[in-house]
Amino acid sequence: MHLHLAVLAMAKGALAFAWTRPRFSEAVSTKTRDHNRVEAVTVPHAAALHCQWKEDWPEGMTSNPPPGRGSGLLSTDRLQDRAAAAEIHSSSSTESSDQWKMASSFTRLMTGRNRAVLLASLGAGSLAAAYAMTDCATAEQKNKIYPPSADYPDLRKHNNCMASALTPAIYAKLRDQLTPNNWSVDQCIQTGVDNPGHPFIKTVGMVAGDEESYEVFADLFDPVIIDRHNGYDPRVMKHPTDLDSSKITSGMFDENYVLSSRVRTGRSIRGLSLPPACSRAERREVERVAVQALAGLGGDLAGRYYSLGEMTDEEQQQLIDEHFLFDKPVSPLLTAAGMARDWPDARGIWHNNEKTFLIWINEEDHTRVISMEKGGNMKRVFERFCRGLKEVERLIQERGWEFMWNEHLGYILTCPSNLGTGLRAGVHVRLPKLSKDPRFSKILDNLRLQKRGTGGVDTAATGDTFDISNNDRLGKSEVELVQLLIDGVNCLIECEKKLEKGQDISIPAPVAQFRK
Repeated sequence: MHLHLAVLAMAKGALAFAWTRPRFSEAVSTKTRDHNRVEAVTVPHAAALHCQWKEDWPEGMTSNPPPGRGSGLLSTDRLQDRAAAAEIHSSSSTESSDQWKMASSFTRLMTGRNRAVLLASLGAGSLAAAYAMTDCATAEQKNKIYPPSADYPDLRKHNNCMASALTPAIYAKLRDQLTPNNWSVDQCIQTGVDNPGHPFIKTVGMVAGDEESYEVFADLFDPVIIDRHNGYDPRVMKHPTDLDSSKITSGMFDENYVLSSRVRTGRSIRGLSLPPACSRAERREVERVAVQALAGLGGDLAGRYYSLGEMTDEEQQQLIDEHFLFDKPVSPLLTAAGMARDWPDARGIWHNNEKTFLIWINEEDHTRVISMEKGGNMKRVFERFCRGLKEVERLIQERGWEFMWNEHLGYILTCPSNLGTGLRAGVHVRLPKLSKDPRFSKILDNLRLQKRGTGGVDTAATGDTFDISNNDRLGKSEVELVQLLIDGVNCLIECEKKLEKGQDISIPAPVAQFRK
């Protein structure tokens, strides 16, 4: 009898707490930069506000996105307006309706699973139990009855940028914050938590779910960006953009050594979640917007689109033979980040008739833009790249959309490693003698170049042929990075020629990282 009375008293207190707690609270963190301002909301009060966002998000962020290259984030004023509107709506209900809701809540409280939760509150604490029983709480919100210290990931054996930057204090500050798309810091870091990495290979260890992730979780993203991009500080530095291919010099390689040339980048469509967080509807919207825009390309850029889910076996095999087709992600880094969800829904490849200009849709980013050809004419490859990219952006904007961009981070992409230009200029080059020289790695480091096998990341070289590309993405313009690649590869070829003649080589001086 006494137990029943105690339980009833606790239920009454829990209902009083659930009934009187405010629907909204002041945002706990405000992140301000000179180019935008974002006010993050705490998890307990995000659900109702998220509904308000969702009501007008498609109209405000897809059909009629903001003009120019603004941040695309919700301003503090808009956030306050929506909160005020929600408060007015909440307070307009009648007293009789309130009484009905209280009675209904009490009935549900004492039946089924809620009774078990109530009894569990004897051990967990009545305050936590009252919150757990609140009707409007989601499963994720109920999980937050635990303190951040209980949720902090074990990163003691991890080697990635995220693990190096994340501290208990940063995690405690960010754990309960959400972006307007309901994306959390735990979702950002999950791929890095699940994949400790190699002791000698440091990966990034986190991804963004939307454009706003880089602002709401800037306390973690900023140090990761500084680490990955060799000291580039997005809090104070501005990223340059330059797509004037006429500025390139010495862009023709010796084709006795260079077998093919390629330039690629990524672009994200503002107002839609990035691949780790996007819904099926958003992913299909990315495909629709991109394919409609690409249909407007003409001249040497004209081509067609191949949907991965609809192409014939013959088309698929041909694209595989030509090394154009991207496969379903199998890397744990990508699958843990949610890149393979719903495969192959709304994924595809567009290429021009000459197969020298390609667009991948909904792979790791919304779009991957690629210019490539056999041989060593990097200047021509880059000219086509710049021209095609500008034309695609123009066609996107004509339909009321734009790419994610801001002056500090440049073009916004899923992985922090690709921020800025998102550009990777590379060649397949034969270096049989230099590749065996113990100074090879140091030469590459000083030239700000990286090597891969010809099959891509984590593959071995084939027949002494390497994929050599620029190491940097952020803090230098597209023209600067391509010119750096050209100068660096020419240096490697000269070293190879000297070694062929039995001459000694020297390690070049380090390339300056950022423009002073």
